[in-house]
Amino acid sequence: MKTLVYTLFALLAFAGNSILCRVALGNDLIDPASFTAIRLLSGVAVLVIIMQLARFKRVKFAGELSQQSQHSSNHASAGLISYRPQARSKGSWKAALMLFVYALTFSYAYTSLDTGTGALILFGAVQITMIVVGAISGQKLHFSEWFGVMIAFSGFVYLVMPGASAPSISGFVLMAVSGVAWGFYTLEGKQSSEPISDTSYNFIRTLPLVIILSIATIPFSTITPTGILLTIISGGLASAVGYVIWYAALAGLTGIQASVVQLLVPVIAAIGGVIFADEVFSLRLGISSLVILSGIMIVLLGKHYLSKR
Repeated sequence: MKTLVYTLFALLAFAGNSILCRVALGNDLIDPASFTAIRLLSGVAVLVIIMQLARFKRVKFAGELSQQSQHSSNHASAGLISYRPQARSKGSWKAALMLFVYALTFSYAYTSLDTGTGALILFGAVQITMIVVGAISGQKLHFSEWFGVMIAFSGFVYLVMPGASAPSISGFVLMAVSGVAWGFYTLEGKQSSEPISDTSYNFIRTLPLVIILSIATIPFSTITPTGILLTIISGGLASAVGYVIWYAALAGLTGIQASVVQLLVPVIAAIGGVIFADEVFSLRLGISSLVILSGIMIVLLGKHYLSKR
């Protein structure tokens, strides 16, 4: 039940980022650069608080452990028992750069994309990036997995084909870049043993880039109180807390479960766009969603069952 609750909250947070960004930018409540900067800054603030709370919990545990060792002084070796905190993992500049690229292109893409379309492109690009990187690094793909990749790619081709409901090419490219960046960020943190610390320091490392972005875009900025509020919710709650909760959910999910449940995000985002942004769920989006998600499902499930065999 705990894993289910964590997973549901994380998926709602991921979809919430798309909804909040689209509502804020679609109604000209804030400009993309300011949305990116405030989102990352609010994420830093919340993550620093979370990191300090986690550190306090560890220190409290260390104190209790020390007291237990003192009570065991009747043993000859008890005096040697002590708590030695390990060196904290602090992310990397590469991960921070990928995080910044993801956030920036994500914001600019949503100036011209509907909520559901943007989320579909984002999470489709994330999954395909991780599959391709795995193949390039030496992981051989079975025929069924290549078949799934081709189906997913054909769904993207159909999505951007000329037509009244086709998304803008610039928006598609920007969101695809965002998905690729997030895919690399995910791969970078896949081996993280300190998710809270790594995530916090990755956000902190984006600050120099945030400052440069803010200075360069001040003449073009558009900020309203409502826009700031939506951005803070996106950065502090949907991003910072959402990412931490997702790491907690991963502890109770298998790799295949974690990959598959994320495919629900575009559906949740599309529904949210209809409710909160007065968008229309087009037939093209419905068909392309079915094709893309089916292709990715074939890849994930095919790999899962082949590995079991």
